[in-house]
Amino acid sequence: MRNRHRTLAITGGTGFVGRHLIDAALAQGHVVRALTRAPRPPRDGVHWIYGALEKPVALAQLVAGADAVLHVAGVVNADREGFRLGNVAGTLAIVEATRAAGVRRFVHVSSLAAREPGLSDYGWSKARAETIVAASALDWTMIRPPAIFGPGDREMLDLFKWARRGLVPLPPAGRFSVVAAQDLVRLLLAVLPDDESQAAIYEPDDGRPQGWSHVEFAEALGHAVGRRARAQPLPAWAMHVGARLDHLLRGANAKLTADRVGYMLHPDWVSDPARRPPKHLWRPQLATLDGLAIAAESYREEGLLA
Repeated sequence: MRNRHRTLAITGGTGFVGRHLIDAALAQGHVVRALTRAPRPPRDGVHWIYGALEKPVALAQLVAGADAVLHVAGVVNADREGFRLGNVAGTLAIVEATRAAGVRRFVHVSSLAAREPGLSDYGWSKARAETIVAASALDWTMIRPPAIFGPGDREMLDLFKWARRGLVPLPPAGRFSVVAAQDLVRLLLAVLPDDESQAAIYEPDDGRPQGWSHVEFAEALGHAVGRRARAQPLPAWAMHVGARLDHLLRGANAKLTADRVGYMLHPDWVSDPARRPPKHLWRPQLATLDGLAIAAESYREEGLLA
């Protein structure tokens, strides 16, 4: 595709990554349509569509006349049925709406967890969603982000708080990749006009070879919050106990869930170098130490981090 798309239909636009994506899309001159479950203040260049993935009429309104669909919405904390409804059925619904509207270009935000569907219900649901997209006959690209951080994120907030205390509880030995939300959304937009990205699955990261060890990342978090911090590796049994305690204390708002423990214990969540986006298309621009510092400052501004 030679020209950049002008009208983008976005699911998940009110979430962490989606908000960054809308900002980046508007900065590039695109017009955005985005789903919302609740009324939103007017914003130049954004047409809010009231509804959700389970509302066919809203989906039809969202994608009608769009140049591309970016499916960012996803469920990260749920039971198996919740993951099925949000990630599997939700993906099928937006794929069907896209096809019915005659829109060809489809970008799907998956997860590295899809590589290991047997480890968690979340990974299972993301793998099922990938299967749906791959069979859609659309001009699709799938992006499997590793751990995402940035302003507005709530999944890593607890780690920043622990770093302020000087001790960061993390899984046993292993390595993982990360990517800044600001860089991730640049990739989502960069693939849109790129014909070579069709039917491709990309695993972006921050450019750090072999990713991060837990010890290294704890130190990076400490640097971001201005405190010397070290990792406290937790054995599997302690993480399972922690998940039960978090559920008791925070209920549906728990971040350390039993399902999440399943994939956190896996020792290799490093993005596959063979699936990195081509360098001519995209490279990470925000160094992780700088990005973590920006995220920490945003938490302070929100009153979430002392």
